[in-house]
Amino acid sequence: MTKLTYISEQSDNDFQEKIKKIKKKLKECQKQKEEYLKGWQRCQADFINYRKRQEESIKDLKISIEAEVFKDILQVLDSLDSAIKHSKGENKEQINLIREQLKKVLNRYNIKEIESVGKKFNPEIHEAIGQVKSSKKSGTIIEEIQKGYMINNKLLRPAIVKVAK
Repeated sequence: MTKLTYISEQSDNDFQEKIKKIKKKLKECQKQKEEYLKGWQRCQADFINYRKRQEESIKDLKISIEAEVFKDILQVLDSLDSAIKHSKGENKEQINLIREQLKKVLNRYNIKEIESVGKKFNPEIHEAIGQVKSSKKSGTIIEEIQKGYMINNKLLRPAIVKVAK
């Protein structure tokens, strides 16, 4: 048979020893809890950063795909501009209506023409294919060979120009 001992019968040393063990165990548990919490917080931050990188990557991919499609559409617009130059009368009006319709679509997607003629040459948005003697100040754009376009304030296609010497 096991003999029961009452707390009052236990020695103070045994009691103090048990308290020390419990405190030690509690400190270990708190330390482990802190490690787990820090690990979870790092994992959560890593996941948030991963998600942001993925969203940015998807956004960049979307922009580059749109840019390629719009570059193809701009070739159609160039063809319409050429057709307008070489047509007469009613045909010219019909082609111009189609051109304006296409320009409205491009405007909806924030695609804007780069103004070039009479402006100072800017290598970031213009591509020079020649220099021409002119009475205008050197570096001024004299002639636009092909229109340039911006999309959301980023270059979609540079304007191809001739510049004054």
